[in-house]
Amino acid sequence: MAGETIMTVVGNLTADPELRYTQNGLAVANFTIASTPRSYDRQAGEWRDGEPLFIRASVWREFAEHSASTLQKGMRVIAQGRLKQRSYETKEGEKRTSLELEVDEVGPSLRFATAQVTRSTGGGGQRSGGQNQGGSQQARSQGDAWAQPGQSSGGDVWNSPGSYGNDETPF
Repeated sequence: MAGETIMTVVGNLTADPELRYTQNGLAVANFTIASTPRSYDRQAGEWRDGEPLFIRASVWREFAEHSASTLQKGMRVIAQGRLKQRSYETKEGEKRTSLELEVDEVGPSLRFATAQVTRSTGGGGQRSGGQNQGGSQQARSQGDAWAQPGQSSGGDVWNSPGSYGNDETPF
């Protein structure tokens, strides 16, 4: 959407994501990312931490469940989303404003760690025609890039037996 403030934050989770469900059954996970700038002090010959930025973040629906089951306290993450401001009033009548990152993408930072990625097989994704495909076997049969090597890929010309198996490219 035009005019939204898009932000990317790299930092560490201050706690495990908190997974809750709304009255309508929608999953929401909230977590805080601490991003601390570092600079090198030449006179002292050492790295110094700057003032940390603590940004509250939220994710919704199946994305919330994935985040809650994957992310852990202390994990270094990269999160990108839309910065939202909301105003509210406390029980005491004080007016407050808070900033929150409505996360579109989040994952572990691979700078100092490794990760094993597993595609979810849940039914939350929409595929061509707006029909929910559900499991990964159906996705593999339609030429999905996540398909395991050697499995049928249906319409995938690069992985179909006999399509271009004789090393002659179609162009």
